[in-house]
Amino acid sequence: MSKHKEIFFTAICLITSTLLISGCSGGNRGGWQNNGGAQAQEETVFAVNTTKAVKGQINNYLELNGDVETESSVDVYADTMGKLTKLKITIGSRVKKDQVIAEVDPSRPGSTFVASPVKSPIDGTVTAIPVQVGSTIMQGISIARITSTDQVQIRTFVAERFVSRMKVGLDAILHFEAVPGTRFLGRITELSPVLDPASRTMEVKLKLNEPDARIKPGMFAKIKIITEKKDSIVKVPAECLVYRYGEYMVFVVKPEEEEDKATVQQRIVVPGIQIDNKLEIMDGLKTGEEVVVQGQTLLEDKTPVKIINRVEPLSIRDVVQ
Repeated sequence: MSKHKEIFFTAICLITSTLLISGCSGGNRGGWQNNGGAQAQEETVFAVNTTKAVKGQINNYLELNGDVETESSVDVYADTMGKLTKLKITIGSRVKKDQVIAEVDPSRPGSTFVASPVKSPIDGTVTAIPVQVGSTIMQGISIARITSTDQVQIRTFVAERFVSRMKVGLDAILHFEAVPGTRFLGRITELSPVLDPASRTMEVKLKLNEPDARIKPGMFAKIKIITEKKDSIVKVPAECLVYRYGEYMVFVVKPEEEEDKATVQQRIVVPGIQIDNKLEIMDGLKTGEEVVVQGQTLLEDKTPVKIINRVEPLSIRDVVQ
C-alpha cells in the first residue's frame, strides 16, 4: 500500500471513531435527561384538620370572685334600761317578726316595774347574742343580731377599667365550692355610685334568680357576669386564626375534582369577640365555609392539603359554664 493510501485510511478510521464516541456520549446524556423527567420531584401535601364556620350566639363575660352575705341584718335593742331577766333564743334560732326574744326588768331599788318585752323587728335567724341573762342593759347595747338568711346576696368588686360594662340587670353565672358541679343563675341588683379611691374598684351586688337553702352567708363565690350578648354572628374555634405580616387570617379549604384532594385559600378576616376558645369573625368568612383548625402553621395560599379529620363545628347556642 502506498504511503498516501495509508494516511488516508488512518484519517478515515479516526473520523469514524470520533463519530462513534460522540454518538454514544449523546445517547447517554439523552437517556439521563429522560430518566430525570420521569423522576420529577413530588409536590408537598400538608395534613390538616378542619371545621365549619357556624352562625350563632357568642357571649362575652367578666370573671370575678365574691362573697355571700345576708341582704338584711339588724341588731335588736331594748326599749328600756334594766336587767336582762329572760333570754328566749339561742344562736341559730329562727324567729318571726314581733316575736318576744327577751325580757328586761326596769325596776329600781324602792320601785318595781313590769318586765319589758324585747321583740324581733324582722323574720330571720339569730346569728349573735352579745349579752347574758343578768346583764345590765343600757342604751346602745344590742341584745341580739337577727339576719334574714333566706335572702342572701353576693358582693364583689369590679376594677375601674371594666366599670363601663356594668349595669343593673346583667345576667351572671355563679359557682360555689360548697356545692360543686352546680351552676346557679343570678343578676346584678346594685351598683355602688362611687369607686373606692384606694383600690380603684366599684362594689357590685348580685342575687340568685332562685333562692337556694344550700347557699349560706360567708360562702365563697366564683362569678361570671355576662357583659355582652351577640346573636347571628359567624364563629369558629379560636385556633383557626393566624396572625402574619400584621394581618389576621384563616385558611379556607377549596376541594378539587379528585377525591381527598384540596387546596387552601388564605383569607384575611376581621376578628371580634374571643372567649372560651370561641372566636367571632366580623368580616371575611361565611357560614358553612370549611376552615383549617389544625396544621395551618406552614400553609400558604393555594397550598395542597389532605384532610385527616373534620372537627365538629361549634354549637349554635353559647352557654356559659
